[in-house]
Amino acid sequence: MRDELSQDIFGTFVPEPSHADPVRRAQIQMKRPLPKRFYTDVTIGENEGGFAILLDGKSVKTPAKNALVLPTLEVAELVAAEWAGQGEEIDPGTMPITRLSNTAIDAVSQSLDAVFDEIVLFAGSDMLCYRAEAPKELVERQAARWDPVLAWIAEAHAARFILAEGVIHQAQPSEAISAYAAALERHRNAFALSSINVVTTLTGSAILGLAFAEGAFDLDDVWSLAHLDEDWTIEHWGTDAEAQARRESRYREFAAAASLFTALQSRD
Repeated sequence: MRDELSQDIFGTFVPEPSHADPVRRAQIQMKRPLPKRFYTDVTIGENEGGFAILLDGKSVKTPAKNALVLPTLEVAELVAAEWAGQGEEIDPGTMPITRLSNTAIDAVSQSLDAVFDEIVLFAGSDMLCYRAEAPKELVERQAARWDPVLAWIAEAHAARFILAEGVIHQAQPSEAISAYAAALERHRNAFALSSINVVTTLTGSAILGLAFAEGAFDLDDVWSLAHLDEDWTIEHWGTDAEAQARRESRYREFAAAASLFTALQSRD
């Protein structure tokens, strides 16, 4: 049993795939009873495909039984730190970079075009393009903070998005979508797209996802821009502990995706 766990710790006690979306399916596979920690040492081994995580000298596999091999040493160090930081039990909930790496290997690498197209599709209804009609203070705050992001993508990538008021869908120019897709193309690999997909989903903005990837805005700015409306509501109506806990959980996933993406850049 110890050998099996050391080879496939995230795959043990995992249910069969239960969702059509490969990214969501890989996430579902993470849910299982927590096993006891069975290893002492966590090391990194280099091979032709990249950098493997070794538990007491034995390599780890993903839920789909692929080798957990990371593309850069920096990514491997992040994953190794999560394994080393486990206590008496191994809790995947405290290992967001490992989980995201599993998703990249098991799901995104097998559906690279579909994930790429999903992010591009997200840009077609990007949050930054939908503005409040009132109150005046919120309208002005959105313009002051979101307009510079749209100005950046127009200048940097000739992707000129148009604005809409309210929630009625506004089709974006095909030229803007094509320009966005061309800018995203340089990140067409499983690990980068996995990270950008998480940032896009958690912020509600593919434009912010690309802005982060391009280094146009730092992590905290992207998070703040994504939560402008929510923060405005909190200022006026307050929040509760449950909502705050959900936001903190989302931020941890967001920060993990950003850390993984940054660690990828060492191979460029």
